[in-house]
Amino acid sequence: MKRLLAFSILFSFAFHVSAQLKKESSTPLPKVASGAIQRIEKFPSKYVEARNVDVWLPEGYSAKKKYAVLYMHDGQMLFDSTYNWNHQEWGVDETVSKLIKEKKIRECIVVAVWNVPNKRFADYIPQKVIDSIPEPTRSKLITQQIKETPDADNYLKFLVTELKAYIDSAYSTKKDVKNTFIMGSSMGGLISAYALCEYPDVFGGAACLSTNSSFLPFAMINDKTDKEAASKFRNYLAAHLPKANTRKIYFDYGDQDMDAYYIPFQPKIDEVLKQKGYSEKYWITNFYPGEGHSEKSWNKRLHIPLILLLKK
Repeated sequence: MKRLLAFSILFSFAFHVSAQLKKESSTPLPKVASGAIQRIEKFPSKYVEARNVDVWLPEGYSAKKKYAVLYMHDGQMLFDSTYNWNHQEWGVDETVSKLIKEKKIRECIVVAVWNVPNKRFADYIPQKVIDSIPEPTRSKLITQQIKETPDADNYLKFLVTELKAYIDSAYSTKKDVKNTFIMGSSMGGLISAYALCEYPDVFGGAACLSTNSSFLPFAMINDKTDKEAASKFRNYLAAHLPKANTRKIYFDYGDQDMDAYYIPFQPKIDEVLKQKGYSEKYWITNFYPGEGHSEKSWNKRLHIPLILLLKK
């Protein structure tokens, strides 16, 4: 039953991708409850396909102050559900504004990097982990699911060398590692963890919600998954995570729909963090019974990783 549900969700996502592609170029700015959105249309890159970037500025944004920066993936899903394929949103503007007003987090801007739907797997699945997966699983993953050349390393180069440079020049930001963070969900959780490992001198922390800790897409999960793919992801984390308690990292998962598949895998990632010596001040993994793989679920708990990363 769980497998049928996962297939149903994946089919629904694929069905809406083509419609999303058709209307992205003309999608209006998101309507936000507080703060303001500025859009960079089709941000040019020598590394990846051009994509929109929405920059959320908090109430009272001023060039006379400096702001921390949170980079978020799947940027079209964060602020306004009106134009999204599933009509859900994270509610980032409401949650960040509330936490700033309550003085629970420092003032920040949010850089919402849109995905390119047919390149999302290629951009988000950690490239060095793919390279370490034995055949035939590696080729199967590339040809049947990614359907593109794996490109996560170039995606991170785009974020770090092109987009961050622009944001730091165009906005009043705190440029240092202690004020630069990254966040995403599902595959966006994978690429956030990968970014922290590949660029620990850039990102001071990563939040990975409903991370695909099984590593493989659901259509490919089988009895060999743990040996062939998920274990390679854990091995990568063990070798490349920053030194314990120098950077912050957040994981979570539920037990409904797609998240149900993560239950055997995330605790094994937690063991990696324990063995590396991460303390509760720098690392949180939360399990949310009754919650699933959706923007509505992530909205309910968004305040927790935000406080971990951006606590004043």
